[in-house]
Amino acid sequence: MPDIMGLMKQAAQLQSRMQELQAELDRIEVEGIAGGGLVKVRLTAKGELKGVEADDSLMQPSEKEILEDLLIAAHADARKKVEALLQEKMKALAGGLPLPPGFGLG
Repeated sequence: MPDIMGLMKQAAQLQSRMQELQAELDRIEVEGIAGGGLVKVRLTAKGELKGVEADDSLMQPSEKEILEDLLIAAHADARKKVEALLQEKMKALAGGLPLPPGFGLG
């Protein structure tokens, strides 16, 4: 029979680490880049948009569609980075937990 008190202690520690991680995710920002750096988008690790930068050369009416496409691409780049970061953080958080076979996080 598993040590119930030990499991409860681990669960409490995991909950505490999850709360710390949530606070950390508010502070972490990632940057997505498109067009060779012409457009940059900053997101928090929770996906909140924090900033957008666009090169002045894209501020012409004839470049409107290009700018829109680059904004979408930069946002997608930032989201990929957020997903990778979250996956890494969750693996670190779950490290050492006695998970049953088949319940791995990676």
